[in-house]
Amino acid sequence: MSDRPLNVLFLCTGNSARSILGEAILNHDGAGRFKAYSAGSNPTGEVNPWAFHTLETLGYPAEGYSSKNWTEFAEGPEFDLIFTVCDNAAAESCPVWPGRPTSTHWGIPDPAAVEGSDAEKAAAFLDAFRMLRRRIDLMLALPIASLDQIALRDQLQAIGYEADDQ
Repeated sequence: MSDRPLNVLFLCTGNSARSILGEAILNHDGAGRFKAYSAGSNPTGEVNPWAFHTLETLGYPAEGYSSKNWTEFAEGPEFDLIFTVCDNAAAESCPVWPGRPTSTHWGIPDPAAVEGSDAEKAAAFLDAFRMLRRRIDLMLALPIASLDQIALRDQLQAIGYEADDQ
């Protein structure tokens, strides 16, 4: 991998919650080593207000995020890493991405599907945020530059499994 920031795409069906949280966390915590994006196969067209609330509450920037279709990225940028964060997106036929991105699935329960009180919704978004941040923290600790593509994919998949056990 090169010295430039790595381009990372978080994919989910609606691109309103989990993928937005992943994009925000990695852009903040990646400290310039990564440039994260998010998209969906069937975007809702708007970011869930609880995603913004969660980011703001935890001190993460909540500006500039939007729900968009993955076709917006068909021409680039060239991605180094792609994460599907919902089971629906993992099962869908993804576009063929330019280059040879390393792809893996990090399934996260959908906080936007939670019905109930505001406290229950807030808790679901906080859980999703914490799961993503834990996985991203583990990824940030990897010696990415020294791993070949297969070893990197294996490490990223293991993070998804390990973090599920936490």
